[in-house]
Amino acid sequence: MLPFIQEEIIKRHGWLNINEFVDMLAISQITPGPIAINSATFLGYKIAGIKGAFISTLAVITPSFIIILTIAHFIDRFNDSKYTDWIFKGIRPVVIGLIASAAVMVAKDTFVDIKSVIIAIGIFYLIVFKRMSPIVSIIIAGLSGVILY
Repeated sequence: MLPFIQEEIIKRHGWLNINEFVDMLAISQITPGPIAINSATFLGYKIAGIKGAFISTLAVITPSFIIILTIAHFIDRFNDSKYTDWIFKGIRPVVIGLIASAAVMVAKDTFVDIKSVIIAIGIFYLIVFKRMSPIVSIIIAGLSGVILY
């Protein structure tokens, strides 16, 4: 969803610039809940205050809610189907590709200088090889940004 969100927010409507968009993503990722809902709430609030936050959050939640309710109603009929299994196995690589695409898109706009690259590599190392808690790594990254910038 990130490329779609970026296209709509920055290019089509001009509600945010790329730096504000990256900040919105950072805030949306460290707060509890799905990134699309958090982003919608943030953007709605920025544009129209509390009313905008409420309406934009509701607008993001409602279609997914209806789709999931519909799928849940029919899932028992197809749960043991080999075709359903094939569909889910086919969707996995697509999801990985979309996540990778979003990561590359955000990285292009986030890595603005050598300091940001060093912070990212350091945090990646701590999470992957030292098994550091993501919450602690977010705090360390934030403090690193404050110190270096």
